[in-house]
Amino acid sequence: MSKKVHLIAIGGSAMHNMALALHEKGFTVSGSDDEINEPSKSRLQKAGLLPTEIGWFPEKIASDLEAVILGMHARADNPELQRANELGLKIYSYPEYIYQATQDKTRIVIGGSHGKTTITAMILHVMNYCNMETDYLVGAQLTGFSTMVNFSNTSKFAVIEGDEYLASPIDRRPKFHLYKPSIAIISGIAWDHINVFPTFENYVEQFEKFIHLIEPQGHLIYCENDTELKKVSEKNYTQLASKTPYSIPPHVIENGITYLLVNNEKVELQIFGEHNLMNLNGAKLVCNKIGITDKQFYDAIQSFKGAAKRLELVYKKDTFNFYKDFAHSPSKLKATTNAVKQQFTKRHIVACMELHTFSSLTEEFLLQYNGAMDLADEAIVYFNPHTIAHKKLKEITPEQVLKSFGRKDLKVFTESKQVTDYLKSKNWNDSILLMMSSGNFDGIDFVELSKELIIGN
Repeated sequence: MSKKVHLIAIGGSAMHNMALALHEKGFTVSGSDDEINEPSKSRLQKAGLLPTEIGWFPEKIASDLEAVILGMHARADNPELQRANELGLKIYSYPEYIYQATQDKTRIVIGGSHGKTTITAMILHVMNYCNMETDYLVGAQLTGFSTMVNFSNTSKFAVIEGDEYLASPIDRRPKFHLYKPSIAIISGIAWDHINVFPTFENYVEQFEKFIHLIEPQGHLIYCENDTELKKVSEKNYTQLASKTPYSIPPHVIENGITYLLVNNEKVELQIFGEHNLMNLNGAKLVCNKIGITDKQFYDAIQSFKGAAKRLELVYKKDTFNFYKDFAHSPSKLKATTNAVKQQFTKRHIVACMELHTFSSLTEEFLLQYNGAMDLADEAIVYFNPHTIAHKKLKEITPEQVLKSFGRKDLKVFTESKQVTDYLKSKNWNDSILLMMSSGNFDGIDFVELSKELIIGN
């Protein structure tokens, strides 16, 4: 008889992937949500898991459920959650459930303010290339993987992207505190989630706690280029078997292609940027810990094209490239813009970003963006005043944004049509367009936009 689980807020990115993974494992899966958008809707429907009605239905919660998994989108007063409590059912946040399902495996947890998804994707790509089975949780849809979550009865490993945001509405711990890694890698520390961690010191503290939660005789791998992370990582953690720093590997850029320099040979990559090269070096050290040789790693990584929305190529023609990227925090904007600038030294770089997250739309946090887009030849910032109102935040003005970024020639738009009209008015010969956001610029279709740009004489 299959195990029965119910997911409250099944439409979320991680939650619907968990539903699909449990369904594939043979579980009887049910779920509810008050809003289910694409691609969750179509994927759940295809698997026969889409709720017949939108909303919360306490009658779905029965005593024969083995577990109830609570998504972050639900509220603490959710009627299904209340019913589960009344029945005394076991209620998990999704990170708690991930730990529960993988507690007998070697858990590899990837933490850090940036680069988590890319490092996770690199490790999974290499393990897949080497035919190493693993459970996993990753924050983007990856080429060659049907879901963003996977559970197996036979794998010895679990590769988990360790987000520092809260576990659930009733569990205020950061998600990555729940995974208790055997091997942990941290990519960097740059203040984020200001609504949860009101000070930088409070935010940094979460990473120190994460290191303390590594299993006895576990391993820590960390980026030594990050001053704050280096300081935290070099403290005394008596339970660790090893601490290994990593940095930017030797490399060269020739004709817009990046090559690693390994034992007097060149290894051609499909990715670029110093931040990605650091991510790659960290991923290699993790792979070494689970028995993958350097040669196996380099053979595999040559075919890695990157994770979705991480310097993802939208369009390319002649001397014009159009990339989209998930970058939204100050450190991510700098790293992504710098990567493009170094890769295409003779191109005119136009960087356009959307202020979309809670932190980025907060008056106090805006000041953190000073100089974040200075490396671009031309910089554009977009924000939607309706988004700010929806998040119940204090109104910000274009003048505030201009002042915060500290760039006098910065263009600030508050309507997505203004952005597209401006981009369509330019000639894109010898240029790069970089669109950066954790949102979607209020529904701009990048593929359609690329067709309408003026390219050529």
